[in-house]
Amino acid sequence: MISSLFISTGVVALAEMGDKTQLLAFLLAARFKKPVPIILGIFTATVFNHGLAGALGAWITSVLTPTTLSWILGISFIAMAVWTLIPDEIEDEETSMANRLGVFGATTITFFLAEIGDKTQIATIALAAHYSSVLFVVIGTTLGMLIADVPAVFIGTKFAKKISMKLVHGIAAAVFATLGVVTLIRVIF
Repeated sequence: MISSLFISTGVVALAEMGDKTQLLAFLLAARFKKPVPIILGIFTATVFNHGLAGALGAWITSVLTPTTLSWILGISFIAMAVWTLIPDEIEDEETSMANRLGVFGATTITFFLAEIGDKTQIATIALAAHYSSVLFVVIGTTLGMLIADVPAVFIGTKFAKKISMKLVHGIAAAVFATLGVVTLIRVIF
């Protein structure tokens, strides 16, 4: 169970670097300069989004055979590795709510919506299907989001300029690819 927590945390923290929701954290921090409601909004949105994703991952394990699930997971992890190498761009409509809802409300809703179908949500589904403890996966993926996004809120654009996003995305892609290959090897052998 602890390994699912650590792997989920690490994979999502790396995958989130340079992701559109991290860019959204930069943008909201620059606009509102109120870190506490932004961080609470990120946390709230992530718990709900990843909680739903974890539940979906657990449900998937109940309807698919272990072999089918392993094939899907292995291929999904490899697809996540490729997807992680593609940089995200933030969309303007994702931040337009901020002017109407206040800092906490805008952050919560915007992050929740931005995470739908995002690589970290898909990773949460895959990790929850892969590991037996959905709770530890959701805790781990939520921690991973916070590890990546809280510094973005406090440090803003200076943080992005000092870290090579290509290197971070490469490491995250390697972790996803390794999980995929190991999963597929287990199916084959």
